[in-house]
Amino acid sequence: MVVKNIVSLIPSATEIVCALGFEAQLVGRSHECDYPITVQQLPPCTEPKFDPHGTSGEINMQVKEILHEALSVYNVHTDLLKQLQPEVIVTQSQCEVCAVSLADVERAACDWLDTSAQIVSLEPNALADVFRDIQRVAQALGVPERGDVFVAQMKQYMAGIEQQSRNIAHQPTVACIEWIDPLMAAGNWMPELVEMAGGVNLFGQAGQHSPWMTWADLQAQDPEVIVLLPCGYDIARACQDVPILTQQPGWAELRAVQQHRVYVTDGNQYFNRPGPRLSDSLEILAEILHPEVFHFGHEGSAWLRL
Repeated sequence: MVVKNIVSLIPSATEIVCALGFEAQLVGRSHECDYPITVQQLPPCTEPKFDPHGTSGEINMQVKEILHEALSVYNVHTDLLKQLQPEVIVTQSQCEVCAVSLADVERAACDWLDTSAQIVSLEPNALADVFRDIQRVAQALGVPERGDVFVAQMKQYMAGIEQQSRNIAHQPTVACIEWIDPLMAAGNWMPELVEMAGGVNLFGQAGQHSPWMTWADLQAQDPEVIVLLPCGYDIARACQDVPILTQQPGWAELRAVQQHRVYVTDGNQYFNRPGPRLSDSLEILAEILHPEVFHFGHEGSAWLRL
């Protein structure tokens, strides 16, 4: 079966669909799907119920209030979906804050009387799940062999970086921060990427949701490297929240600060998108942790030293 119309409701899925060679079949996207840049011309099928331009603390409070009322954080434009008549809809069930929920998509699909769209729900909790999701999308699009080849190539490339990093004697301790106010460490696939890049991950567990943390936790661990990768933020937006950290008592005494090893990254484009560019994310971490060994050219565009 040749799939003609695809709607992707999460940025990572959009990247997967395009990497598998189906960008021309995409007819709709989420409001956050922006890569490849050409997908931005597609109509957005979702919108947030909160103000995404607020401060980190304000966004956190808005999201908590919405979820407390048992409501979705996003709206689905059901009429537009019906108009687009997708044969495949790719969404997610991993995080109720990351994108429109599976339940929302299923409710929208139930309202259609003239369509039988296949819903593919991704749930990338760990790196292995990301690879599996790529294969599941390929299967749904009728090209399972493309998924197998793509995953094999991605695994091989990332394994090469991991093998090289393991030969480096000193593996620095690393704190990856996924949200600044309140503090949240990076979980899921991020602890795996840190270890593969040649670091010792201090917060968050592989395969587990990102955990909240406290300033006291960060001080107690006193990491050698701090990597800021706020979910949904590019470098410029992340930098706006940096004073929240730098104004904390004891910030200047942290080992990472004293050794000038605090880094701001584009968490939105890389680390928080469980798709093809996790290999780029591994490159970024590798050259941050071991600049004497790795040089991929991401500095300035994907990360900078604070």
